[in-house]
Amino acid sequence: MRKTLFAVFAVFAVSAAGCSSGGDAESAPPSTPSDTPGAAAAVTTQAQQDCATEYLERFTPREKLAQLLTVGVTGAEDAAAIVRAEQVGGIFVGGWTDRSLLESGGITGVEQEAKAPLMVTIDEEGGRVSRVGDVIGVAPSARVTAQTMTPDQFYDATLARGRALRELGVTVDFAPDIDVSAQPDDTVIGDRSFSDDPAVVVQYADAFIRAMREAGVGTVMKHFPGHGSASGDSHTGTVRTPPLDQLQAVDLAPFRELIDSGAGVMVGHLDVPGLTTPDVPASISPEAMALLRDGSGYGAAPFDGPIFTDDLGGMAAITTRLSIADAVEAALVAGADNALWITTDAVPQVLDQLEQAVASNRLPMAQVDASVLRMATFKGAVPQC
Repeated sequence: MRKTLFAVFAVFAVSAAGCSSGGDAESAPPSTPSDTPGAAAAVTTQAQQDCATEYLERFTPREKLAQLLTVGVTGAEDAAAIVRAEQVGGIFVGGWTDRSLLESGGITGVEQEAKAPLMVTIDEEGGRVSRVGDVIGVAPSARVTAQTMTPDQFYDATLARGRALRELGVTVDFAPDIDVSAQPDDTVIGDRSFSDDPAVVVQYADAFIRAMREAGVGTVMKHFPGHGSASGDSHTGTVRTPPLDQLQAVDLAPFRELIDSGAGVMVGHLDVPGLTTPDVPASISPEAMALLRDGSGYGAAPFDGPIFTDDLGGMAAITTRLSIADAVEAALVAGADNALWITTDAVPQVLDQLEQAVASNRLPMAQVDASVLRMATFKGAVPQC
């Protein structure tokens, strides 16, 4: 099974391996003939539980909820203010973000405001989806990449770009796009797809994930359960895919093959007949989250990594249906671990509503804790037990 730096502790939400600087498993006496595997497992499990408890105790209930948010920022001042005030778990660097946040070391001051390691995220696919191509170098689109490079060549190129991203302070790239598509280049997916052949998509996406892992950058595959054969653009309106049974052979194949790669998964704003309730896109659908988490509905292994939403605040497929606070609540209640949108303005309002959702048990605190721990595992934020 492939693993990333951000998922090496996936046996438990935060494993005892991350507690080796003083954890029970590390300091236990040498085994004796009377020791049993069951007893050793019990000690390990208790150590893991202690680590998880210690990590969760860093945060107030409101801060736990904030750990499940990733928000776009305008620059270092905006980012530091929202991390200081609310302890959001991640920030997103968009095309509108002041480059000094990354290029002039502004990210260091932001990270110092955080109680736990902060995710610094970006959309850097190459081609037309590139935020810092002028800084780290341009890259061809996924489609051109698959036509002009071998997977090994793409691995080397991605490794160089991943190291450059990490030097800027980026920790998570919302890529690769593993949609399978033959759409024209300039359509919503188009040349962002490696190929209309799922086997080719898997080859190149796997190279991308492995190279970014080596560079120390987490990856997030998108857009589950598959945008490649859908009609519509979620930036401008409703998107409908073919029925779920028609997605199985092609659109879902890359997710099936790469679900154990250590990458997170981003769920798209996709209406999926046979899966989602009418007018409830996958990004806020309990059925879509359950399909991904359980895996059996599309022949995949269960997924215990982090589930991200696509942007909830700037895409009409969501904004014409729900306010940002309602959309974030719906996504987390449905089973997402991290809600993404592109400004900091609404964070206090969103957290107020999430606190109300917890108080009424619409969003159980046990579910919140599980998501906090998944996010901690993904970003390597393990406690020192």
